[in-house]
Amino acid sequence: MPEHVDVDDAVGDLLRRAEEARVGSPRVVLLIDGRSGSGKTTLGRAVAAAWPADRLGPARLVHLDDVYPGWHGLEAASRVVETSLLSTTAPGWRRWDWEHGRAGSWEALDPADSLIVEGAGSLTRASSSLADVRVWLELDAETRRRRALGRDGAAFEPWWDVWAAQEERHLARWSPRGLADVVVDAR
Repeated sequence: MPEHVDVDDAVGDLLRRAEEARVGSPRVVLLIDGRSGSGKTTLGRAVAAAWPADRLGPARLVHLDDVYPGWHGLEAASRVVETSLLSTTAPGWRRWDWEHGRAGSWEALDPADSLIVEGAGSLTRASSSLADVRVWLELDAETRRRRALGRDGAAFEPWWDVWAAQEERHLARWSPRGLADVVVDAR
């Protein structure tokens, strides 16, 4: 059963868990999942900014927004997390070029660096088994929608229902909330 933490306590709690996971391990993998507008990017950036590199070594923050191959790409990005981002040999991903609607440059990751991966679809059964800290952000639908459309506005609004349907499939297939060690109340 996942532990519940308030958003104000989340960064400290996640860093504590990362330090515990780092003992005897070459790197730490932290996955942050949740539905659109729940605060994944904000939390990921806060954790990366507070990351104690002197104790945990370097960490790389990866936003799945850079990985999704277009508006229908949640499931494909989930597979990239499992097979490529979390690979211990030659990890990385092909950046998606949103402006031109095609795959862009290869982004290599240092396999020795810890990873903070944030994005809808990051937690699946396979990816969770490769991670040290697994996070689910919980927030009501109305607030999520208001935040997401306030952030991305006209670019996201026509795709809201398409994206929400992919999130629903992800939830039904993988139950990412149940895979999480920590559920963050993102109010």
